[in-house]
This record gives sequence, C-alpha cells and structure tokens, in this order.
Amino acid sequence: MKYKFIEDPGHGWLEVERLEIERLCLENQISRYSYVRGAKVYLEEDCDAAVFIRAKTARGETVETVSVYQENTPIRNYESWGNL
Repeated sequence: MKYKFIEDPGHGWLEVERLEIERLCLENQISRYSYVRGAKVYLEEDCDAAVFIRAKTARGETVETVSVYQENTPIRNYESWGNL
C-alpha cells in the first residue's frame, strides 16, 4: 500500500488511516508528537512512523511512500495524538 510522507521545512509525517493504527493495535505506542484529523493520523517521522512500518512488515505487509513537500503544512495545527 502507498502512503503519503508529508514534509515541511522542519519535520515529516506519514499519513495513515486511524483504522489501520487500531487494526495493528498500535494505539498505545503512538506519541503525542503525531497528529490526528478525522480518520487520518499523521505519524511523526522520528519514532511513530517506524513503529507503524515495523508492525506492517512483521505481518508481511509492504509500505511504499510518496513524498509530498508542503512549505506551510497545517499538520502542526491538528489535534495531538496525546490529547485523545
């Protein structure tokens, strides 16, 4: 499956479906540095994206990414995963 990897000048996030986080039982492994908007979760690049990719790989599922650069991404204004 292909996922968007969204970057701004300072950081990056992997965009995934919230249902997929739940399917992989990762809810308690995601940090407050990831964000949520609706059904989408934006996993921060340093730790949370790697947790997701490892879980997918362990199940024999592939992760392909498409890079998207946004100078002023709104992601930082979304709700923090830690506030859920």
